[in-house]
Amino acid sequence: MLNDRDWILTDGATGTNLFAMGLESGDAPELWNETHPQNITKLYQMAVNAGSDLFLTNSFGGNASRLKLHNAGHRARELSRISAELGREVADKAGRPVVVAGSVGPTGDIMQPVGSLSHADAVEIFHEQAEGLKEGGADVLWLETISAPEEYLAAAEAFSKVDLPWVGTMSFDTAGRTMMGVTSKAMVEMVEGIDNAPVAFGANCGTGAADILRTVLGFAAENPSQALISKGNAGIPQYVDGHICYNGTPDLMAEYAVMARNAGAKIIGGCCGTMPAHLTAMRNALENTHKGAAPSLEEIVDKIGPFTSTSDGTDGDTPEPRARRGRRRG
Repeated sequence: MLNDRDWILTDGATGTNLFAMGLESGDAPELWNETHPQNITKLYQMAVNAGSDLFLTNSFGGNASRLKLHNAGHRARELSRISAELGREVADKAGRPVVVAGSVGPTGDIMQPVGSLSHADAVEIFHEQAEGLKEGGADVLWLETISAPEEYLAAAEAFSKVDLPWVGTMSFDTAGRTMMGVTSKAMVEMVEGIDNAPVAFGANCGTGAADILRTVLGFAAENPSQALISKGNAGIPQYVDGHICYNGTPDLMAEYAVMARNAGAKIIGGCCGTMPAHLTAMRNALENTHKGAAPSLEEIVDKIGPFTSTSDGTDGDTPEPRARRGRRRG
């Protein structure tokens, strides 16, 4: 697809959609691969029906470190395998090429020397999950929502032990940087230096759609050799009647998708709050709008909304890196 297509549409949110199906806050979505397979199949099918060329498996928190919080750390490989098997069934029945991307999220632990997780242990954790996803039929490994460069590099080493291509995104949610201080420029430099380099890299989650577009522009300015990924949230999260909601409409996400492509992204999708209606609008916009010039920051603000910080982090105007919080992809 990277060779033959001008853009690839990914899926939307995992958690937001599963919560709508009855998942309770605090539960491990990965356990639903076994207990509620019909819901996971429905999640995948909704993305395909909405026009996604690629969807992520329900395995974001499926590593041993995260699953041990649910007394299931010993099942990381098995639950990841099941998530990919369910995805393989949906993709193979799509009637068109659809990529199954094995989602791999952060361990939830902080790596040495700040934290206690060693590089060797992180590699082992990522390798175990990657093997499960490969066994289940994933086409590509999809590392996402990473904050620390050390964790990104540990995953890259782990993936070198598995005969699958991979992509990797970080979350730039702290004044244009990741929580551990990585800027868009620094990520490009890091990726260029990896022996087992990803076939594509970029940003996901973070804050609003405007911020991720600014980050993509930062990637593109460095002229990277890999394809760029933009998987932004459906607007800004808001707390309404005891629930987190996202204010991004399908029209706004359609505008975001076109601007992401114009900014330099080739793999485009949604993260937290992104529902099938958003994906359908994004697909229609990408199919029916010619590629234009990269948007200016002023155009992004005018069409998408204001940035959540005045800086993208590359000018040094940013808070000090802070401890990374464990969280799930929306």
